[in-house]
Amino acid sequence: MRLDDLTAFILDLNGAEETYPFGPEARVFKVAGKVFSVDSTPVGGESITVKALPENVPRLIRSVDGIGPGYHMNKRHWVTVQLDGSVEFAHVCELVAESHAIVVASLPKRIRMGLEG
Repeated sequence: MRLDDLTAFILDLNGAEETYPFGPEARVFKVAGKVFSVDSTPVGGESITVKALPENVPRLIRSVDGIGPGYHMNKRHWVTVQLDGSVEFAHVCELVAESHAIVVASLPKRIRMGLEG
């Protein structure tokens, strides 16, 4: 999986911005100031952590190799996806887009309307 392709996909999402609040080792992607994705290189290799619906987290962790509990995040709302090829690129993009949508849905209506066009 090419990290450049994933970065391009993420930055194409409405209102997405790349930040480095924790230093150069962890990129944090936000929409309207709210985090929807963190990618880093922890001990286990390259990965991306995304928000998921609480009811989907246990299923994702159980049924998809390469997806585990959110690394340094609330395990009820976040999952970490290994970027070693064990999870297909299309599925990673789907999880990132869902994370973005979850965060956008929680924003105030006036901000949400601005992001939706």
